[in-house]
Amino acid sequence: MGADSGRGASAGRAGQLIGTRIAGYEVESELGRGGMAVVYRARDLRLQRTVALKLLTEEYMVRNDTFRRRFAREQRMAAALDHPHIVPIYEAGEADGVLYIAMRYVPGLDLRALLDRDGPLPVPTALRIAAQVASALDAAHEHDLVHRDVKPGNVLVAQGTDSDHPEHVYLTDFGLTKKSLSLTGLTSVGEFVGTLDYVAPEQIAGRPVDGRCDLYSFACVVYETLAGRPPFRRDDPLELLWAHQYDTPPALSERCPGTAAAMDDVLNRALAKAPEDRYGSCLQFVAALRIAARSGAAQGGGPVVHAPTRLDHAGTGAPPDPPVWARPVFVGPPGH
Repeated sequence: MGADSGRGASAGRAGQLIGTRIAGYEVESELGRGGMAVVYRARDLRLQRTVALKLLTEEYMVRNDTFRRRFAREQRMAAALDHPHIVPIYEAGEADGVLYIAMRYVPGLDLRALLDRDGPLPVPTALRIAAQVASALDAAHEHDLVHRDVKPGNVLVAQGTDSDHPEHVYLTDFGLTKKSLSLTGLTSVGEFVGTLDYVAPEQIAGRPVDGRCDLYSFACVVYETLAGRPPFRRDDPLELLWAHQYDTPPALSERCPGTAAAMDDVLNRALAKAPEDRYGSCLQFVAALRIAARSGAAQGGGPVVHAPTRLDHAGTGAPPDPPVWARPVFVGPPGH
């Protein structure tokens, strides 16, 4: 099935795709699936390398020409992002009626699997991961791209280079990005885009979105890495949407005893209902959170340290100078 067989392929027929070829990629195994796509490990037969091959589900492939045109345009924009913490896109297109994206294959766990396995992360680990995701999001926002689906499953955690950098984090799945400001949290056919545990109030209301929408979702993810659960949990989806729009998030210090109380104020600002009340960038948010954690530790009030994860290997000696992209996190936001 695929380009070599002349027959159409569908992500909805996932079980039939193993061993087949699509646009020059041989499908080897399934890596994961969501509401819009299935991701496979595949072999690039031209360059003889392993890739992650994302195939959009059949309903998005066949029913909406507007979506298909927007998909091609936005993948070109996402592929232009060159950042150490954004998964590189090698190719995107259509073959035999299949919309596909070929990306770098990143071995390791995603943040969802890591949290499910180990529970809440140690504060230093959570902040290291957050800083890398923040830098990726800010880079996208500088290009007027809004991710709109920031969640643990879209954060890949690979082994780092040494004990001072024990994990290397990638943000992935820019397949739902849109140009900021002029577009809402809905697709052109009125469907909601985003994951309910992490969705920003303006997305729910269908208002125009920009990078501050991602900041809210990112703050929900950071909250979960520290507390073990996102800020809002409700049994009913409508109640969850209501909570994002109107309820005050529970204090992190209450859910995670020993955490610096100053971190509550930082998270409350990042989770503000109105976008203009949030931080100006994701790195500013992480910088403020780092300062709050340090101030709490200096006062003897935290932060609490959980059992280390298998990706957290503390180094010894003086830490190295941070890379350029991370310096705002360590020196603090402007004017602080």
